[in-house]
Amino acid sequence: MLRHEASEHDVLLLHDPELLLTLPGLPLPAVVWDVHEDTAAAATLKSWLPPPARPLMRWLVGQIERLAERRVHLILAEYAYRDRFREQHLVVPNVHRVPESVPLPDQPRVVYLGSVTWARGAAELVETARLVAAKTNGEVRTIVIGSASGDVRAMLNEAEREGVLEWLGYVPSERAMEIVRGSIAGLSLLHDEPNYRVSLPTKVTEYIASGIPVVTTPLPLAREVVEGFKCGVVVPFADPAAAAAAVLELWADADLRRSMGASGHAAALERYDWSRHAQEFVAELKRVAGSLTP
Repeated sequence: MLRHEASEHDVLLLHDPELLLTLPGLPLPAVVWDVHEDTAAAATLKSWLPPPARPLMRWLVGQIERLAERRVHLILAEYAYRDRFREQHLVVPNVHRVPESVPLPDQPRVVYLGSVTWARGAAELVETARLVAAKTNGEVRTIVIGSASGDVRAMLNEAEREGVLEWLGYVPSERAMEIVRGSIAGLSLLHDEPNYRVSLPTKVTEYIASGIPVVTTPLPLAREVVEGFKCGVVVPFADPAAAAAAVLELWADADLRRSMGASGHAAALERYDWSRHAQEFVAELKRVAGSLTP
């Protein structure tokens, strides 16, 4: 696709760092790498990579990043990513369009939105759903929205057969957000991994943009948002009992969940609304396109 299409455009915008390896030798326009993760840390989460090889992989990815910085334009999705690069690059947070109004978080369901993997808390997610279902006699459902890695699909399928949760798989964004809105809580049970420590989980901002409380593990940026804006509950890593207890507390206390949902939604409108960041993003792409020589 790059070989046949890229030369017909003014700017090539990449998210996946793997695509950087395909660029040499191709007739390309200006290239922008939109950095959405700690690439070196993320590489160590690959299940196919033997643990002894992971330090070498981190070093190799770091070298590729430094080479990319010299060859393409960069936009960063997190301020914490600046330390990985020699030059200063524009930071445009990875946020979403926030609706002006959202329904109250009163529907008897808990949601998880995003890819499902072991490192993202798949086991804790299933056990939390099992505990919530048992404690509410099935009144509160857990809905999982997103694709799953091959090594956790069997667990999700079994949990669905048991009636513990409903796994929808991939759902288009607009439909997914319709399901999220109105839920009593959104789960973000990521593990304490290097890649997650420097990023604000996208699902956290999606939950607060939808006006629902967040139940999250204590990753630094997630904790900062949830505790700073009083829009959810922080629970320990690998503790589904604590996550389930937080959900049950929110289900039992309508005033609490509505207050947290409203606080998070107000914060999302003020700080995490794409309409507040879109202009600088588009301006940067125009600047890059304008730097092309005839």
